Amino acid sequence: MTSTRNPGRVAGLWYLLLSVFAPLRLIYIPSKLFVDGNAAATASNIAAHESLFRFGIVGDLVCAVILIFLVLAFYRLFKAADQNLAVLVVIFGGVMPAVIYFVNAVSDAGALMVVRGAGYLSVIDKPQRDAIAMLLLDLHDHQNTAAEILWGVWLLPLAVLVYRSRFLMRCLGVWLAINGFAYVMMSFTGELLPQYRDKVTSLSTPARFGEVALMLWLVIKGSKPQPLHAVASSSVAD
Repeated sequence: MTSTRNPGRVAGLWYLLLSVFAPLRLIYIPSKLFVDGNAAATASNIAAHESLFRFGIVGDLVCAVILIFLVLAFYRLFKAADQNLAVLVVIFGGVMPAVIYFVNAVSDAGALMVVRGAGYLSVIDKPQRDAIAMLLLDLHDHQNTAAEILWGVWLLPLAVLVYRSRFLMRCLGVWLAINGFAYVMMSFTGELLPQYRDKVTSLSTPARFGEVALMLWLVIKGSKPQPLHAVASSSVAD
Protein backbone atom coordinates (compact mmCIF):
# COMPACT_ATOMS: atom_id res chain seq x y z
CA MET A 1 0.00 0.00 0.00
CA THR A 2 1.63 3.28 -1.05
CA SER A 3 1.98 6.30 1.23
CA THR A 4 -0.40 8.36 -0.88
CA ARG A 5 -3.09 5.73 -0.31
CA ASN A 6 -2.07 5.22 3.30
CA PRO A 7 -2.07 8.56 5.15
CA GLY A 8 -1.56 6.71 8.43
CA ARG A 9 1.89 5.64 7.30
CA VAL A 10 2.67 9.22 6.27
CA ALA A 11 1.80 10.38 9.79
CA GLY A 12 3.89 7.56 11.25
CA LEU A 13 6.92 8.53 9.18
CA TRP A 14 6.65 12.17 10.27
CA TYR A 15 6.33 10.93 13.87
CA LEU A 16 9.44 8.79 13.42
CA LEU A 17 11.38 11.72 12.01
CA LEU A 18 10.33 13.85 14.97
CA SER A 19 11.55 11.16 17.37
CA VAL A 20 14.98 11.35 15.70
CA PHE A 21 15.44 15.12 15.98
CA ALA A 22 13.63 15.92 19.25
CA PRO A 23 16.08 14.14 21.62
CA LEU A 24 19.05 16.03 20.14
CA ARG A 25 18.45 19.26 22.07
CA LEU A 26 16.19 17.80 24.71
CA ILE A 27 18.45 14.99 25.93
CA TYR A 28 21.74 14.53 24.06
CA ILE A 29 23.19 18.06 24.13
CA PRO A 30 22.37 18.72 27.82
CA SER A 31 24.00 15.40 28.74
CA LYS A 32 27.16 16.30 26.81
CA LEU A 33 27.58 20.03 27.41
CA PHE A 34 25.65 21.20 30.46
CA VAL A 35 27.04 20.95 33.98
CA ASP A 36 24.30 21.33 36.57
CA GLY A 37 24.92 24.34 38.81
CA ASN A 38 28.20 25.26 37.11
CA ALA A 39 27.78 28.17 34.71
CA ALA A 40 31.49 28.50 33.92
CA ALA A 41 31.92 24.84 32.96
CA THR A 42 28.73 24.87 30.89
CA ALA A 43 29.80 28.00 29.02
CA SER A 44 33.26 26.52 28.37
CA ASN A 45 31.70 23.35 26.97
CA ILE A 46 29.43 25.31 24.66
CA ALA A 47 32.35 27.41 23.44
CA ALA A 48 34.47 24.30 22.84
CA HIS A 49 31.66 22.45 21.03
CA GLU A 50 29.90 25.31 19.29
CA SER A 51 28.99 23.24 16.23
CA LEU A 52 27.22 20.64 18.36
CA PHE A 53 25.29 23.36 20.19
CA ARG A 54 24.31 24.91 16.87
CA PHE A 55 23.03 21.52 15.72
CA GLY A 56 20.73 21.65 18.73
CA ILE A 57 19.34 24.99 17.58
CA VAL A 58 18.79 23.64 14.08
CA GLY A 59 17.20 20.54 15.61
CA ASP A 60 14.59 22.68 17.36
CA LEU A 61 13.81 24.51 14.12
CA VAL A 62 13.48 21.24 12.22
CA CYS A 63 11.19 19.83 14.94
CA ALA A 64 8.93 22.87 14.61
CA VAL A 65 8.50 22.26 10.89
CA ILE A 66 8.06 18.49 11.30
CA LEU A 67 5.32 19.07 13.89
CA ILE A 68 3.27 21.08 11.41
CA PHE A 69 3.47 18.34 8.78
CA LEU A 70 2.73 15.68 11.42
CA VAL A 71 -0.49 17.26 12.65
CA LEU A 72 -1.62 18.00 9.11
CA ALA A 73 -1.14 14.29 8.36
CA PHE A 74 -3.24 13.46 11.42
CA TYR A 75 -5.88 15.96 10.30
CA ARG A 76 -6.08 14.25 6.93
CA LEU A 77 -6.33 10.87 8.64
CA PHE A 78 -9.01 11.73 11.20
CA LYS A 79 -11.07 14.61 9.77
CA ALA A 80 -13.79 12.21 8.68
CA ALA A 81 -14.09 10.87 12.23
CA ASP A 82 -14.46 14.29 13.88
CA GLN A 83 -13.24 17.44 12.18
CA ASN A 84 -13.47 19.59 15.33
CA LEU A 85 -11.24 17.25 17.32
CA ALA A 86 -8.84 17.03 14.37
CA VAL A 87 -8.55 20.82 14.39
CA LEU A 88 -7.70 20.72 18.11
CA VAL A 89 -4.92 18.26 17.32
CA VAL A 90 -3.51 20.72 14.76
CA ILE A 91 -3.64 23.66 17.18
CA PHE A 92 -2.43 22.05 20.41
CA GLY A 93 -0.11 19.50 18.81
CA GLY A 94 1.36 21.51 15.97
CA VAL A 95 0.92 25.25 15.87
CA MET A 96 1.47 26.10 19.53
CA PRO A 97 4.38 23.71 20.23
CA ALA A 98 6.04 24.84 16.98
CA VAL A 99 6.01 28.43 18.24
CA ILE A 100 7.68 27.30 21.47
CA TYR A 101 10.36 25.47 19.48
CA PHE A 102 11.14 28.72 17.66
CA VAL A 103 11.27 30.64 20.95
CA ASN A 104 13.62 28.02 22.38
CA ALA A 105 15.88 28.37 19.36
CA VAL A 106 16.10 32.10 20.01
CA SER A 107 16.94 31.47 23.70
CA ASP A 108 19.77 29.15 22.70
CA ALA A 109 21.03 31.60 20.08
CA GLY A 110 21.14 34.26 22.80
CA ALA A 111 23.08 31.93 25.11
CA LEU A 112 25.59 31.25 22.33
CA MET A 113 26.06 34.97 21.66
CA VAL A 114 26.72 35.59 25.34
CA VAL A 115 29.18 32.69 25.59
CA ARG A 116 31.16 33.94 22.60
CA GLY A 117 31.28 37.40 24.16
CA ALA A 118 32.13 39.09 20.89
CA GLY A 119 31.69 42.78 20.12
CA TYR A 120 29.58 44.83 22.52
CA LEU A 121 29.29 41.90 24.95
CA SER A 122 33.02 42.09 25.68
CA VAL A 123 32.33 44.89 28.17
CA ILE A 124 30.64 42.33 30.46
CA ASP A 125 32.93 40.26 32.68
CA LYS A 126 33.18 36.57 31.80
CA PRO A 127 31.60 35.29 35.07
CA GLN A 128 28.65 37.57 34.41
CA ARG A 129 28.37 36.37 30.80
CA ASP A 130 28.48 32.77 32.00
CA ALA A 131 25.68 33.48 34.45
CA ILE A 132 23.55 35.14 31.75
CA ALA A 133 24.12 32.20 29.40
CA MET A 134 23.08 29.78 32.15
CA LEU A 135 19.97 31.87 32.77
CA LEU A 136 18.98 31.59 29.10
CA LEU A 137 19.56 27.84 29.13
CA ASP A 138 17.45 27.53 32.29
CA LEU A 139 14.76 29.58 30.57
CA HIS A 140 14.80 27.02 27.75
CA ASP A 141 14.19 24.27 30.31
CA HIS A 142 11.33 26.20 31.94
CA GLN A 143 9.75 26.74 28.52
CA ASN A 144 9.91 22.99 27.94
CA THR A 145 8.27 22.37 31.32
CA ALA A 146 5.47 24.75 30.40
CA ALA A 147 5.19 23.15 26.95
CA GLU A 148 4.62 19.73 28.49
CA ILE A 149 1.02 20.71 29.10
CA LEU A 150 0.64 21.08 25.33
CA TRP A 151 2.44 17.77 24.79
CA GLY A 152 -0.27 16.26 26.96
CA VAL A 153 -3.37 18.21 25.93
CA TRP A 154 -2.97 17.48 22.21
CA LEU A 155 -2.95 13.75 22.92
CA LEU A 156 -6.43 13.88 24.47
CA PRO A 157 -8.39 14.75 21.30
CA LEU A 158 -6.02 12.47 19.38
CA ALA A 159 -6.85 9.66 21.81
CA VAL A 160 -10.57 10.16 21.25
CA LEU A 161 -10.04 10.13 17.48
CA VAL A 162 -8.00 6.94 17.64
CA TYR A 163 -10.61 5.31 19.88
CA ARG A 164 -13.48 6.27 17.58
CA SER A 165 -11.68 5.73 14.30
CA ARG A 166 -12.46 1.99 13.86
CA PHE A 167 -9.28 1.63 11.76
CA LEU A 168 -6.88 1.65 14.75
CA MET A 169 -6.88 -0.48 17.89
CA ARG A 170 -8.96 1.15 20.61
CA CYS A 171 -6.37 0.27 23.25
CA LEU A 172 -4.02 2.74 21.52
CA GLY A 173 -6.55 5.49 22.20
CA VAL A 174 -6.74 4.57 25.89
CA TRP A 175 -2.94 4.48 26.15
CA LEU A 176 -2.65 7.88 24.43
CA ALA A 177 -5.13 9.39 26.89
CA ILE A 178 -3.05 8.09 29.82
CA ASN A 179 0.06 9.42 28.05
CA GLY A 180 -1.56 12.84 27.74
CA PHE A 181 -2.53 13.03 31.41
CA ALA A 182 1.01 11.97 32.35
CA TYR A 183 2.48 14.95 30.49
CA VAL A 184 -0.02 17.31 32.10
CA MET A 185 0.93 16.00 35.54
CA MET A 186 4.62 16.42 34.73
CA SER A 187 4.02 20.03 33.70
CA PHE A 188 2.00 20.89 36.81
CA THR A 189 4.52 19.17 39.06
CA GLY A 190 7.40 21.02 37.42
CA GLU A 191 5.69 24.36 38.02
CA LEU A 192 4.13 23.74 41.46
CA LEU A 193 6.36 21.12 43.11
CA PRO A 194 9.64 21.07 41.18
CA GLN A 195 11.34 19.00 43.90
CA TYR A 196 9.12 16.05 42.88
CA ARG A 197 9.46 16.50 39.12
CA ASP A 198 12.09 13.79 38.60
CA LYS A 199 10.06 11.28 40.61
CA VAL A 200 6.86 11.99 38.68
CA THR A 201 8.77 11.80 35.39
CA SER A 202 10.19 8.41 36.34
CA LEU A 203 6.83 7.01 37.46
CA SER A 204 5.11 8.21 34.28
CA THR A 205 7.60 6.53 31.92
CA PRO A 206 5.37 3.51 31.05
CA ALA A 207 2.47 5.82 30.27
CA ARG A 208 4.62 7.88 27.93
CA PHE A 209 5.22 4.93 25.65
CA GLY A 210 1.71 5.45 24.25
CA GLU A 211 3.04 7.75 21.55
CA VAL A 212 5.76 5.24 20.70
CA ALA A 213 3.16 2.50 20.31
CA LEU A 214 1.05 4.66 17.99
CA MET A 215 4.10 5.68 15.95
CA LEU A 216 5.25 2.09 15.48
CA TRP A 217 1.74 0.94 14.56
CA LEU A 218 1.44 3.65 11.92
CA VAL A 219 4.92 3.10 10.49
CA ILE A 220 4.59 -0.68 10.31
CA LYS A 221 0.92 -1.18 9.47
CA GLY A 222 -0.30 2.25 8.47
CA SER A 223 -3.99 2.99 8.22
CA LYS A 224 -6.60 4.44 5.93
CA PRO A 225 -9.54 6.54 7.11
CA GLN A 226 -12.99 5.15 6.61
CA PRO A 227 -15.26 6.82 4.05
CA LEU A 228 -17.63 9.38 5.52
CA HIS A 229 -20.66 7.11 5.12
CA ALA A 230 -18.89 4.30 6.99
CA VAL A 231 -18.03 6.62 9.88
CA ALA A 232 -21.64 7.78 10.06
CA SER A 233 -22.91 4.18 10.05
CA SER A 234 -20.55 3.19 12.87
CA SER A 235 -21.60 6.23 14.90
CA VAL A 236 -25.25 5.24 14.57
CA ALA A 237 -24.37 1.69 15.60
CA ASP A 238 -22.75 3.03 18.79
